[in-house]
Amino acid sequence: MPPTNFDRLIDRRNTASQKWEKYGDREILPMWVADTDFMAPSAVLEALHQRVDHGVFGYTNTPTQLNLQVVERLERLYGWQITPDDLVWLPGLVCGLHLACRALAERGDAVMSPKPIYPPFMSAPHLSERELITLPMQRVGNRTLIDFDALEAAITPATRLLLFCNPHNPGGTVYRREELERLAELLIRHDLLVCSDEIHCDLVLEPGLVHTPIASLGPEIAARTLTLMAPSKTYNIAGLGCSFAVIQDPQLRRRFQRARRGIVPDVNLLGYTAAAAAYADGDEWNRAQLNYLRGNRDYLLREINAIPGLKLDPIEATYLAWIDVSAAKLENPAHFFEQAGVGLSPGRDFGDDRFMRLNFGCPRALVEEAVERIRRALLNHLPA
Repeated sequence: MPPTNFDRLIDRRNTASQKWEKYGDREILPMWVADTDFMAPSAVLEALHQRVDHGVFGYTNTPTQLNLQVVERLERLYGWQITPDDLVWLPGLVCGLHLACRALAERGDAVMSPKPIYPPFMSAPHLSERELITLPMQRVGNRTLIDFDALEAAITPATRLLLFCNPHNPGGTVYRREELERLAELLIRHDLLVCSDEIHCDLVLEPGLVHTPIASLGPEIAARTLTLMAPSKTYNIAGLGCSFAVIQDPQLRRRFQRARRGIVPDVNLLGYTAAAAAYADGDEWNRAQLNYLRGNRDYLLREINAIPGLKLDPIEATYLAWIDVSAAKLENPAHFFEQAGVGLSPGRDFGDDRFMRLNFGCPRALVEEAVERIRRALLNHLPA
């Protein structure tokens, strides 16, 4: 198959796509939920065709080779040495957050989460009947980071678990090694566990930056960390439902597996097939995708910051722009932009209604059209 053409407009309407069917037949560009509009790598498509041609879709174990691929990948990319026994495969990352709250904290315990944050971070503790303690993010230059001093001050005798996100969603902050070392020291000193969502680790856009898994810093922090990763965001295979947890401490791993037993199903065979193909042969494809996404990001930074009422900080990772709309003084930002023909994720869902999140994982033509619609609507809204 030829290389993926990221400019290609693929019609996803009438495919039961959550993203595209949200607005039905209304003339609204869907730029909200975090999947891309790019065709998956050719290696993934070929592997899926071969598996479908086999014709039998029975219950499936985790392929031994896939476990070995992940072990090799984590060591090659991050110098992080794990074993196949450390891996627990899941049909999605969100269920991993919920299981972490149930397995690593007891009823009556408190779970901490920074805010703004991907919405399940705030709902998982409540649905697990655990107390939620939200932590403010702080501005450091043009980056948004967890406020370490506020985190330490908020710890109570009931606090047991921190939900952490790196690269951060929303905003795309990539935590530097020294920042992670400070966090790890704090967690160890206060005897806290951490569930680290690192699903966007393969989507670092800023040249020179690298992702560092917090568990890779050393055995002490690894022993209290549950890391969540997946090929889903990187290779646009989220609909196939394949993620994994890395839990190096045997006791924590047993608690996690006990919490999922009989409730969370195994990964389906096509999810395994796609993951194995992506990790085996998808790196070149992702390098091309990252170059394309950098172009989209740079276009947005230039154009959005030229629109009165909007502000967009640099995006270090992810394909998700976190746009400050507070200066536009919109009564209902989500409705305003939908009326303009652009469907964005409301900041209030993430814990900060001053912002909107825009998914730029799509052909450039859609990004340009969305920006033009936003520009026209705001120029008509704001006083001359």
